Amino acid sequence: MILNTFIPFVLSAVFACSSPQANTTIEQQNMQDRPLTYLALGDSYTIGEGVEEADRYPNQLIKRLNTSTERTWSDPEIIAKTGWTVEELEEGILDAAPTGEPYNLVTLLIGVNNQYRGRPIDDFQKEFEQMLLRAIGFAGNLPNHVFVLSIPDWGVTPFAAEKGSDVEKVKSEIDAFNAAKKEVCRKYGVAFIEITEEYRQIGGLPEMVVEDQLHPSAQVYSRWTEKLLAEVLKIYQNN
Repeated sequence: MILNTFIPFVLSAVFACSSPQANTTIEQQNMQDRPLTYLALGDSYTIGEGVEEADRYPNQLIKRLNTSTERTWSDPEIIAKTGWTVEELEEGILDAAPTGEPYNLVTLLIGVNNQYRGRPIDDFQKEFEQMLLRAIGFAGNLPNHVFVLSIPDWGVTPFAAEKGSDVEKVKSEIDAFNAAKKEVCRKYGVAFIEITEEYRQIGGLPEMVVEDQLHPSAQVYSRWTEKLLAEVLKIYQNN
């Protein structure tokens, strides 16, 4: 009789250890142990035309996050290509078929090629809004996990001078495109990180461009990384 009483007691204790609450705690711990993920969307500025992979701003950002937070971050997943417009970025996303959704962090830097090709700003704003919504979706519908960078002004570069570009026209158009981006970001509660004005001060310096005299050097990307890091840490530093 004592044995028969003891066995049900042991079984009930075992089942108690496997309770839904205990399983939830294990799942939460497993989630904490998984590396955080980052998706970077864009064009030549995101893929880092002319610099080493480690010098791209998404790669620099992950390196800084891994030393600034208690969580581990995976290498960035980058969907970007030199020359892409918003429409071409959309096609690139479809081809890449990213599977990491939801990502813990998504950045978006796009639009310079729409401006460079003389695309209408109204069309750009509509396309950018759809792209931003896609980025928010990639971030698990958390707008505060999405960060948009403003478009750098390529008109300050030696490339623009050699090409004989109308610097004031480029400046005016870049400002208009950035204003459109900022308005859309405000509409959806997404952080808009301004990098254009500083770039206008440094983007034409010899050490700030790569061999093609157009695209930024690693030093420029480091500055962008610092601005991004400050914003991302507001979410993840204590998590």
